[in-house]
Amino acid sequence: MKTESAYKILGVRVDNLSRKEILDKIESFLDEEKFHQIATVNPEFILEAQDNPEFKNILNNCALNVADGFGVRCAFWRFGKNLKSRLTGSDLIFNILEVADKKKLGVFLAINKSGLSKFQEIKKAILKKYPDLEIEGEDLEKDALGGLLKNTACSILFCNFGAPCQEFFINSQKDAKIRLAMGVGGSFDFLTKKIRRAPIFMRYIGLEWLWRIFQPQPWEFKKKRLKRIWKAVVVFPIKVILCNEK
Repeated sequence: MKTESAYKILGVRVDNLSRKEILDKIESFLDEEKFHQIATVNPEFILEAQDNPEFKNILNNCALNVADGFGVRCAFWRFGKNLKSRLTGSDLIFNILEVADKKKLGVFLAINKSGLSKFQEIKKAILKKYPDLEIEGEDLEKDALGGLLKNTACSILFCNFGAPCQEFFINSQKDAKIRLAMGVGGSFDFLTKKIRRAPIFMRYIGLEWLWRIFQPQPWEFKKKRLKRIWKAVVVFPIKVILCNEK
């Protein structure tokens, strides 16, 4: 699905919308009794899509692709475009939960059992802010994803298995009674305070990756983080600079 203000960065669609336009779309999605997939597109998504045609196809057919990552803004500049807004998944979660609370819509959390934050911890953190929200969910193994939501009455799905796994799972739920679904990566770890978010000024100038390097966390998670940072900060800019597309 393509919006009127959409551009492709290395073949991956990014919707160039203002914050208000994004939030208005989300509210309209939740008023419609049909499936809408949202992707928060960052440099890692775009790099993964270069070698994963199925993932690229899913991204390019999402109802909404929000720019997430300072590198995406820089890529827009590289191609002579100006990105209206950059909205991270960590921030977008709260916007969606606020609408869900207002409209009395249930939320399902498909949680990575191997992640830092568990379902009950995340649920508790959400209910602290939205005590009347209906929340279902489960801690799941990666291999156990599939056919999960056919019997749920929830209208919203969040999945934190990381890309591209979470996007594949979400895309498989088109026949469920889900109105809006989004992959959230490690965003729930901020919610449960297992990981501290970078100060606002570091996020604004694109140095959140530097902050995350020095955050205390198990070595296995830090190794994954370092690989992701290398791709986002080094590999992605090189590919964008060398790209000839307009």
